[in-house]
Amino acid sequence: MYNAMNGSAHPLAAKEMQIEAVPGDERVWVPQADNVWFRPLLLNTVQGQWCNLLRVRRAGILSRHLHPAPVHGYVIKGRWKYLEHDWVAETGSYVFEPPGEIHTLTVPDDVPEMITFFNISGCMIYLDADNRQTGLEDVFTKIDMCRRHYDAVGLGADYVDQFIR
Repeated sequence: MYNAMNGSAHPLAAKEMQIEAVPGDERVWVPQADNVWFRPLLLNTVQGQWCNLLRVRRAGILSRHLHPAPVHGYVIKGRWKYLEHDWVAETGSYVFEPPGEIHTLTVPDDVPEMITFFNISGCMIYLDADNRQTGLEDVFTKIDMCRRHYDAVGLGADYVDQFIR
């Protein structure tokens, strides 16, 4: 079968995608919290995975959470750290988060903007100081957030469909 395809994808394969990583239209950034947005790149409903750009335009603590599956990150702009670690993720840094680790993302006062690419599998479980669950996000809640936002800003709820596989 592959010999006859001349470089095209298998007929049963998901459609490939190419997404402009940082477009000029601010409406594509979905608000997550005050001065915190994400830009979806891939919303993989089959594997429970999502890839996005996280953008923060303020200093302070963003969230305390854990992931039951691995997370990969690459800092595109600015820097951040986890309160639970001594290292700082700066522009050009790669970060691997093993499953089950609890961490609290913070952005320093002198960073006007941080943008990091994250590849997340499974979900994010938000925790309070006593490790009690306060919230949860997965690929489906991310899709719902995008649909509501894109509809509200005039792009249309189906704008998110281009990122779903």
